[in-house]
Amino acid sequence: MKSFTATDLALARTTRVCSSLLSRDHRERSSLLAGAGSQDIVNREELSRDFDRLLAANGPALGRLAASYTDTSSDRDDLLQEIAIALWQALERFRGECSERTFLFRIAHNRGIAFLARKRAHMPDGIDGLDLHDPAPDPEAELVQEQTAQRLTAAIRRLPIGYRQAITLMLEGLGYGEIAEVLGISESNVGARLTRARQMLRELLGKQK
Repeated sequence: MKSFTATDLALARTTRVCSSLLSRDHRERSSLLAGAGSQDIVNREELSRDFDRLLAANGPALGRLAASYTDTSSDRDDLLQEIAIALWQALERFRGECSERTFLFRIAHNRGIAFLARKRAHMPDGIDGLDLHDPAPDPEAELVQEQTAQRLTAAIRRLPIGYRQAITLMLEGLGYGEIAEVLGISESNVGARLTRARQMLRELLGKQK
């Protein structure tokens, strides 16, 4: 039986909220679509499918990214919802100038920065934890892995925001070029931030031993 993580449940709630918003959006646009022709209706349906596909494929990564910008699970859920809404609003303007993944993470990054600006919160040492786990570990291995992930995530959240952004995106599998596109900086700057972030993480994790 599949065990659902906090991020799975948060994403499910976010999807339900966004589905409600999209349904309302559809009703508000229905009169316009009725007179605009079948092609506009097809385009809207394609956007909805693309939206669902992107959320389904990148949900866990978005949960981890949102957690790196927030203090609590409730804030993470709020940020996930904001990211999803921003994605829907921006999707129609996407023209393939970059990969879909870069496009999505750029939106998530921008919403994260805006969220931090509103909250003006200092990152605490505590953490809800990243949902990084082996598909079927034994209980002892799962505990060790969970503790390791929590220590790493807590250390990442103590980094200055610029370093935290870079290392979080790297851990999600983005290359230097993609990270540069998301953050709006040069690849050499990405390399410098990652080098410094790794140094700071080694120091922070060493203090926790």
